[in-house]
Amino acid sequence: MSRTPPEPVQVVKQRRDAVLTALVDQVPYIGFLGIRFERRGDELTAMLPFDERHIGNPFLPALHGGVTAAFLEVTAIIELSWSLIWEDMEQGRLALETLETEPLPRMPKTIDFTVDYLRSGLPRDAYARARVNRSGRRYASVHVEAWQDNRSRLYAQATGHFLMPSRDA
Repeated sequence: MSRTPPEPVQVVKQRRDAVLTALVDQVPYIGFLGIRFERRGDELTAMLPFDERHIGNPFLPALHGGVTAAFLEVTAIIELSWSLIWEDMEQGRLALETLETEPLPRMPKTIDFTVDYLRSGLPRDAYARARVNRSGRRYASVHVEAWQDNRSRLYAQATGHFLMPSRDA
């Protein structure tokens, strides 16, 4: 019995990047804020490049709390969605050819989202990572941490609970 050879690494990377791009492009607000995602294997890091429009208090200056909250919530939703489609993508059930014609699975809906503002967000790039604490058939819990210059010095963190989309929709 012969084994099927593994896919070339370039093909795997191309598929992962295309699926992530398609996932992010579903939410126009992500583009409006300028949020980008960097992928390393199955781990995502969100980046919010500094923009003057993100300043809430020009006297400090400090990032607007709403921009920070949106950044954290978007990071949580994309991480949760990424974890939901990972297996389908890795098994080839989400192929590059079908991304144009078949929609990705629906995204989770926010039930509640609590943000802890730990310090002022400075006028510079911000980064965030989310960790899915629990993901069931109907409900998920996600924790997000955001930092700027130093990963161990968070400027905000959040916990969100999400209603999971039905797998057949």
